[in-house]
Amino acid sequence: MKGEKILPTWFAENAMLISTIVGVIFGVLLGFLLRPANLCDSWQQMISYPGELFTRSLQMMILPLIISSLVVGSASLDAKLNGKIALRTLSYFITTSFLNAILGVILVQLVHPGDPSIRGQMQTSTHIMDDRQNTLMDNFLDLGRNIIPSNVFTALFQQTQTVYEPVGKSVIDEGSNLTNTSGEPDEFVRNIVLRDGTNTLGIITFALLFGTVLGTMGERAKPVIAGFRVIDDVIMTIVRGIMWVTPVGVASLICSKILSVVDIGTVVTQLGLFVLTVGVGILIYQIIILQLIYFAVTRKNPFRFYWGVLPATVTAFSTASTAVALPVSFKCMDTMKVDSRVAHFILPIGATVNKDGTALFVAIASIFIAQMNGIALGAGDLTTVAITSTAVSVASASVPSAALALMFIVLNAIQVPTKDIGLLFAVDWLVDRLRTTNNLLGDLYAAVYVETFSQSELKAMDAKEHEKSASIESNSDIVNGNASSITSSLV
Repeated sequence: MKGEKILPTWFAENAMLISTIVGVIFGVLLGFLLRPANLCDSWQQMISYPGELFTRSLQMMILPLIISSLVVGSASLDAKLNGKIALRTLSYFITTSFLNAILGVILVQLVHPGDPSIRGQMQTSTHIMDDRQNTLMDNFLDLGRNIIPSNVFTALFQQTQTVYEPVGKSVIDEGSNLTNTSGEPDEFVRNIVLRDGTNTLGIITFALLFGTVLGTMGERAKPVIAGFRVIDDVIMTIVRGIMWVTPVGVASLICSKILSVVDIGTVVTQLGLFVLTVGVGILIYQIIILQLIYFAVTRKNPFRFYWGVLPATVTAFSTASTAVALPVSFKCMDTMKVDSRVAHFILPIGATVNKDGTALFVAIASIFIAQMNGIALGAGDLTTVAITSTAVSVASASVPSAALALMFIVLNAIQVPTKDIGLLFAVDWLVDRLRTTNNLLGDLYAAVYVETFSQSELKAMDAKEHEKSASIESNSDIVNGNASSITSSLV
């Protein structure tokens, strides 16, 4: 009888995960079954529509969730602990990104997916990309500008970016003004502009400062903290409702993406080895390295945690966005009993800053292009790739295909031609989803790492809160006792 109850209980506890996996499988099968039908754009749009609504519903929750969770998380921790957690989180993010970059360098050297013949076969699919791209310094300066926005309300819908705009010089010929006959700009001018897109880093900075100061104001701040906690609970309740349509949304997204790819055969026959190298690197990191880190830190079964956060991983893969998967990540952290104060502090930051998968991809892709051009890289060049890939991943913007733009910096650092970066657009729709799962899991495992090494501070805070509560109850008992005495004397 006991054995009969275990299986239904297991299915009940993992219903969401099982249904999500079924949605992924159904989406893949449906996509490949419908490809021979050559559906028109209208039909493809209808198939993708449920997935679009699912993604929009999660995006709708991101901003209020980040603000409320960070305010609650930072206010629940004292300012000293906030600093320690931030330092531990940043050190973990940089270390794991560097590990990913090293892993990418090793794998691409062993597999050697770059073949000069690919360049000739895929010239028609090459995207035109501007040769004048931002430098590493520009990326870090933009990072600082977005961390400290000039206007927190503008940060809700705009972020700062350095751009290089072409300037054509006029040529005076017999009194007539003529532009450069080559059609190419003679020079570029650096401009700091505001572009559309939420400046999540600026919102995070403001929410952290607001919450940290709020936590130091004692009894006066408790109603405000309680209000943000209620908002956080309301948003998470809405997210739980949205999660029940995850299987349909995931199936729609994956099916529509398979249908929209013009030539999957090109990916398999010409860039398949490159995709395989990236995929193997991601699997090695997730299945081996992350699990070893988890076991070393917690001494618990790592695959139980990996299984528990799978819904967030699948959502990140389907939407190609760590930020969009953030509401599901919070739900997984609650299910896996990770301290909510730590999770609410780390996950919003990680969704913007931590780019483990990007570091892996940029390292592999940069050396892949060098191999395609027949350029042999020495130990110094490989070290430069690993370090630069880590640096650009930290400073990267949260925009689609940002990793491809970052490759200009790495390739320029090792003096490899940048004209072949456009070839990778043919597979970026798939590789972007793969590396996003690494980014997401890096955030989730970082929360476990920081929670484990912050136990003494968290327990001290719990004890302090317990003493405060006991003191309030004691004072309440004294007041009640005095009131009873007065009443008895009057009687």
